[in-house]
Amino acid sequence: MTVTVDGSPVAPGPGGAPRAPRAPMAPGARARARARQARRRRRWILFGSLAVVVALLLPMGTSYVTALTESGSTESPFQRTVQWVRSHGGNGLVNTVERWYYTTIAAPKKGGRPDKLEAIGVRDQATPRQTTATTAPLRALSTPPPTTPVPTPAPVPESGEGVWVPSGRLVDGQPAIYTTWVRPDSVRTSYIVTLMWMDPKLLKFTYVPGTKQPGGGPNPWGSMIPVEERGSLVAAFNSGFQMVHARGGANVAGEEVVPMRDGAATLVVKSDGSADVGMWGRDFQMSPDIAAARQNLELLLDNYQLNPELRENDTSAFGATVGNNVYVWRSGICVLPSGGLVYAAGPAQSVLSLAKTLQAVGCVRGMELDINHDWTTAYLFSSPDPNLPQNVVGEKLHPDMSRDGTRYLEPGVVDFFALFADPTYPTPTTTTTTTTTAPPSKRGR
Repeated sequence: MTVTVDGSPVAPGPGGAPRAPRAPMAPGARARARARQARRRRRWILFGSLAVVVALLLPMGTSYVTALTESGSTESPFQRTVQWVRSHGGNGLVNTVERWYYTTIAAPKKGGRPDKLEAIGVRDQATPRQTTATTAPLRALSTPPPTTPVPTPAPVPESGEGVWVPSGRLVDGQPAIYTTWVRPDSVRTSYIVTLMWMDPKLLKFTYVPGTKQPGGGPNPWGSMIPVEERGSLVAAFNSGFQMVHARGGANVAGEEVVPMRDGAATLVVKSDGSADVGMWGRDFQMSPDIAAARQNLELLLDNYQLNPELRENDTSAFGATVGNNVYVWRSGICVLPSGGLVYAAGPAQSVLSLAKTLQAVGCVRGMELDINHDWTTAYLFSSPDPNLPQNVVGEKLHPDMSRDGTRYLEPGVVDFFALFADPTYPTPTTTTTTTTTAPPSKRGR
């Protein structure tokens, strides 16, 4: 057998002839050959790893691009990005960034006085959804409007602070909305929380699902207020947290879209168009009298008393997305003993200060709705042309709300509540007059 000089065998060549012995490889050449082989292996490993990463990220990238370019949504690219990150496992990351942002860069300042706030005055007459025929002109039933000023926590009240004024469209010639404002607490006195009182006898509450929230179920209006309904539109306001964070459910037109939870704070819309706030399973149970229900966390206020779990340094029960003790835009709703409802929204609020504001209004029960600047929005609507009542313009309840008045007039991802003129008239009574013939007078006989 033919061997090389270093003793290794030489494979035979063509026809069995021995191959010429290969010259021994220099140590440096062997090292370079091994390095080339190692580089080839690393390239294949890197290529394979990149292929795996691309295979994993491609669906996510497609999902993200779809979320950004989805039609029929009024949310900004930033808002869509945040929602997409939350829904793809990044909830903890978003919460951490938000807490840092709201406690550093966007932390509300202390002291100061608010800018002058121009109250939203009375606007045009809303066109009722349907007219109830009566045999005589009757005045629609109404809830006694608020007259007691809301006390402010600020050391020195501002002019007009806490004083209710009629606002928005009239319903049957009567104000169905009253508004006012107060400071959120005694420290952050340059900020205001706006309040909107709503008459459930003059207004019809309607729950409108968004394209993504609560998710599924009936959606006849396509996540917006249709043009044909706007002649009677009076106001609209935001709903609660995303369902994944709401610790509760949603019922739309009698269909349980997300399972309802006993003990959860619930805003209920009844079949007669009125609304109420309470605890599901105690104050409400599903019945034909309930047209819709939306849950969000637990009650902030119950039987006029603050929830004992309301502690500034606790994030276990309320507002866990940014923490109870973070001062951000927050909103809530509560019910008065009269049956009237009050919506509250504004910046620089902790969950405890929001609850105290609802308590100061005089409410029996109250709950938190959505939070953060992008999602806390409410509007009063009016028409500049009385001949075209459906051509409405939305006015922000709070001047610093982030979205303009078209938000609920176009499709959006989140759910909301809309209020329409829907007066109820008393049953007319008929007075019967009986004519009798008096006997002839005997006077003068």
